[in-house]
Amino acid sequence: MSDNLPYKNGRGAQINPHNRFFSQEKGEDFDDIDPSEEPELKTKFIEVHPKTIVNKLTSPDIGMAYSLNPYQGCEHGCTYCYARPTHEYWGYSAGTDFERVILVKKNAPELLEEALNKKSWKVQTITLSGNTDCYQPCEREYQITRRLLEIMLKYKHPVGIITKNGLITRDLDILEELAKLDLVVVNISLTSLKEELRRKLEPRTASCRKKLDTIEKLSQHGIPVNVMMAPIIPALNDDEIFSIAEAVGKRGAISMHHQIVRLNGPNGEIFTDWVTKNYPDRAEKVLNQLRDTHGGKLSDSRFGTRMKGEGNYALNIHRQVQLARKRFLPNLPYPRLRTDLFSVPDTSGQMKLF
Repeated sequence: MSDNLPYKNGRGAQINPHNRFFSQEKGEDFDDIDPSEEPELKTKFIEVHPKTIVNKLTSPDIGMAYSLNPYQGCEHGCTYCYARPTHEYWGYSAGTDFERVILVKKNAPELLEEALNKKSWKVQTITLSGNTDCYQPCEREYQITRRLLEIMLKYKHPVGIITKNGLITRDLDILEELAKLDLVVVNISLTSLKEELRRKLEPRTASCRKKLDTIEKLSQHGIPVNVMMAPIIPALNDDEIFSIAEAVGKRGAISMHHQIVRLNGPNGEIFTDWVTKNYPDRAEKVLNQLRDTHGGKLSDSRFGTRMKGEGNYALNIHRQVQLARKRFLPNLPYPRLRTDLFSVPDTSGQMKLF
């Protein structure tokens, strides 16, 4: 893509790299849109019909047993998103395609209920979403996440949520009931308090103020909130550790965790293009510090270090986070959700005999 093309405001990725798994790309038909509007700025939604929806996680770096993703691709457009490369498995690019071609799994609630009804199901927390945001803007229309939460409450099944969208407060009625039973914890991703940076880095997420308001509102309703300062990016937001900890602590967050950005797969090319266009004065500093953190590369696939980084910079960040948590947060243990309440509702109208 030529550098002479206008900057696409409202999109994180400014390029659409070639899908490394295909010799030919899957093209999308955008003939039905206004020709005056750039295809890269138009979002298309495609219904897909997976056969299963609950994914077992085995990575030692991820504190989740299962994940469930009602959407593939994400309108939020976070430039650094580790989920971008997964769009290539569907035949699309990890660049602008990831933000403008959203696959919608409308049968997710039925598949979840099917999984919970299996006699072999062993109860462990299912997290919405381990990949793309379950409260991205299209959730307003599809309401798949709300239906999933209704099922979790129906079966009294523990659920975790990861989001950076204030839309989650729409479902306070269900979340409150789950929280009363110790069946839910919410992880709010907050990368920066600088709105100008947020608009460039995460163009279609909730504003910084809205995220803080969301943390406060959830906390006031008895819903435990952990804040994820993820990712921390050298020379962009690494100066905000204490200010973010103070802000979220005042609003009721119980804890804060962090990750250092890792640019897996095509994300290296996407992020390098983005930071060069948006912050040419410090782009080399950002990239060089990232390489120093990941053994000379922009990413690291090794378990144990890929999300934490290594070296002096990573150690300094880790110590700052520890101090900030100690000073501004209650630093309560991450909630252990109950598994003993789970029960499969009797839909036969009779008492179960076995």
